Amino acid sequence: MSKTATPSKPKSATKSAGKSAAKTANDKIDRKAPGLAPHITCRDAAKAIEFYKKAFGAVELMRLPGPDGKLMHAAVQINGAMVMLNDEMPAYGALSPLSLKGTAVTLHLNVPDFDAWFARAVKAGATVTMPVADMFWGDRYGIVTDPFGHAWSISTHQKDMSVGEIQEALKAMGNLPCPDAAEAPQKASQQRAEH
Repeated sequence: MSKTATPSKPKSATKSAGKSAAKTANDKIDRKAPGLAPHITCRDAAKAIEFYKKAFGAVELMRLPGPDGKLMHAAVQINGAMVMLNDEMPAYGALSPLSLKGTAVTLHLNVPDFDAWFARAVKAGATVTMPVADMFWGDRYGIVTDPFGHAWSISTHQKDMSVGEIQEALKAMGNLPCPDAAEAPQKASQQRAEH
């Protein structure tokens, strides 16, 4: 072998090293956490957890209060999915929709009994921001905004439709957008922030 030649590793060693590196990277993933979970900021996250229990049947998974008692981190399970949350911490840029005067995000719940879920959320204190309707895409659908400014769309699938059928149903509506869907969560958050 010349001085410039680089010895090659046996193929089996290279393959096992690759598998080992992949296994090490995967071992760093929290197996209890889903691949994607919303992490929301709430003004008074402890009250938000209690609201989510009443409104959506949330199960509390954990709380991590800081020295001042505010929740640095918490997690609940809603409809089988984990939602992480924390208190507002303006010094760290963690602001709730109430402070931001609106939200650009809607959390979506796909549930088996729309009417029961929607009624329970409203009874718990959520504000209807998009009235219940049987939508052109085949779902029974509506949006509520919780007392913490977060928008939640709730739906139950009623009818399988192709993309073409959905486009035709939209044309039959005159291509109008869903009523107040874009503005309603922001209006509800602004009203709550003013009170």
